[in-house]
Amino acid sequence: MYNGLLHTHSLLRFIILLLLVIVIGVSLMGWLNKKPFAQRDYKLATWLMIATHTQLILGLVLYVISPWVRFMSGAMQDPNIRYWTAEHITGMILAVVLITMARVSARKAVGDVRKYQRLFWFNGIALLIIITTIVFSGRGLFGASFLGNY
Repeated sequence: MYNGLLHTHSLLRFIILLLLVIVIGVSLMGWLNKKPFAQRDYKLATWLMIATHTQLILGLVLYVISPWVRFMSGAMQDPNIRYWTAEHITGMILAVVLITMARVSARKAVGDVRKYQRLFWFNGIALLIIITTIVFSGRGLFGASFLGNY
């Protein structure tokens, strides 16, 4: 069960990164070109939010059953255990919150440019946090658990 969830969690990361880049690109172009905010833009933000919430649920299950997450004396002195126990979950939950805020605040914003701006900034910061958190894992951005890096 653990390996299957880990593989799914690892693969979903690439879908989320792709969706984030698409949403950020679409929102930047809409903002700069002052395009009307379309239903397609809401749908992209919604799919991104659904994917990140699914990833969060998988991650929380993995957090509970992972051999890398340990709550013991000295856990924070080991960089690998500290990363999986504290740093990874903190960064990723923050990113999920920002992605959710992007969609909700864009939906409530008045004016098309403002909607695109909110999608761009919240998702852009979330992407920066995700990339930084993944790189701090020591596996690099494209390190994959299904290739035996765990």
